[in-house]
Amino acid sequence: MNRDIFMELLAAREFKAVRSILNVMNAVDIATLLAELDEKALVLAFRLIPKDKAADVFANMNNTMQSKLVEAFTEKELKDILDELFLDDTVDLLENMPANLVTRILKNVDKDRRVQINEILNYPEDSAGSIMTTEYVRLHKSMTVRQAMQYIKQTGIHKETIYTCYVLERRRLIGIVTAKDLMIADDDVLIEELMETEIISVNTHTDQEEVAKILSKYDFLAIPVLDGDQFMVGIVTIDDAVDVMKDEATEDMTKMSGISPSEKPYFETSVFRHAKNRIFWLLVLMLSATFTGMIITHYENAFAVVPTLVSFIPMLMSTGGNCGSQSSTLIIRGIALDEIHFKDIFRAMFKEFRISLIVGVILASANGLRILFVYQDPKLALVIALSLMITIVISKLIGCVLPLLAKQVHLDPAIMAAPLITTLVDTCSIIVYFMIATRIFNL
Repeated sequence: MNRDIFMELLAAREFKAVRSILNVMNAVDIATLLAELDEKALVLAFRLIPKDKAADVFANMNNTMQSKLVEAFTEKELKDILDELFLDDTVDLLENMPANLVTRILKNVDKDRRVQINEILNYPEDSAGSIMTTEYVRLHKSMTVRQAMQYIKQTGIHKETIYTCYVLERRRLIGIVTAKDLMIADDDVLIEELMETEIISVNTHTDQEEVAKILSKYDFLAIPVLDGDQFMVGIVTIDDAVDVMKDEATEDMTKMSGISPSEKPYFETSVFRHAKNRIFWLLVLMLSATFTGMIITHYENAFAVVPTLVSFIPMLMSTGGNCGSQSSTLIIRGIALDEIHFKDIFRAMFKEFRISLIVGVILASANGLRILFVYQDPKLALVIALSLMITIVISKLIGCVLPLLAKQVHLDPAIMAAPLITTLVDTCSIIVYFMIATRIFNL
């Protein structure tokens, strides 16, 4: 949809044309289109969205847009939207709203639904309980397929998903039946005969990232959530797991760049907040880099004798930092995908060691030959080649070990990524470089 045409129609108050456009658009696309409108136009356009699509559009909007609409809604409009929203979407809405709007929203939610919302809000942040929904299809083992299908037809519209149905007995989960099983089975077959009893589930306190991994591993559309007494209390659906993976990936990316994570979009975050999120690691890395300066100062006599040594410092530090970053990135990815564990540390170190030998020989040979050709100095070529070789081995081992150690002591492995590893490698490379140089040149 052309944004300019839409804006022109809305400004010209061609509401019939606007409504017809919104009627054929996908809810996600509508939310994206409306994100470019100012507050007044946003409210006007939202009221033109077909009622059966309005809740889906609202759920796909960002927090700022939702806040603006909640403030502008009449009590009836707010209640109509809340009645159509799935429970987990309502919880997400409440978690990101100012206190005054939360109060207004809860006033427009019926009592039973409010109890369910409060239960979810009381679960630890980033747990399965905090992202689950209680709107799932419950069946009894004594039902026939015909009865189950009739029940789904009557209640399915209010459920988060109908593709997977859960068989309960005294609130305990005893089996799972898929919609496909129901559709291809005879009408008189009992649910007990169809249900799968080998069930994979999670606890309400299971970390949300672990839940996402399980859903991805088994290709589930949803996974049941059990409480401490093994009663079923909800499900986590794949769309929520995708959101979790996106949030976790964003958090890891920011930490790997030495930035404190922020949930707000870039342009909605103030300049002061951006600075605050970045300054801590910049200070840490700046102060830690002083060790490198101290080492260089210690070997200043070597510079006086062989001034050319100084010109190779940036190349050594850069190459070492890049090698360490490569290793840490792959190890962090392996940890995130549950492919690499702390018990694999020596296996990973041995692999990175062999990789570093191959990479080191190629880079050291290339630089050694270049320096020999340009400077006609065999000793200088040998110093650079050996320094590169050892620096690459050390940097790849550091990049491999630090994320695994961080994971073992319950820190985020992403913290041990590029900035910190680069600083450590810089220090090590300078020490190696001048130790080799002083021996070979007898300084």
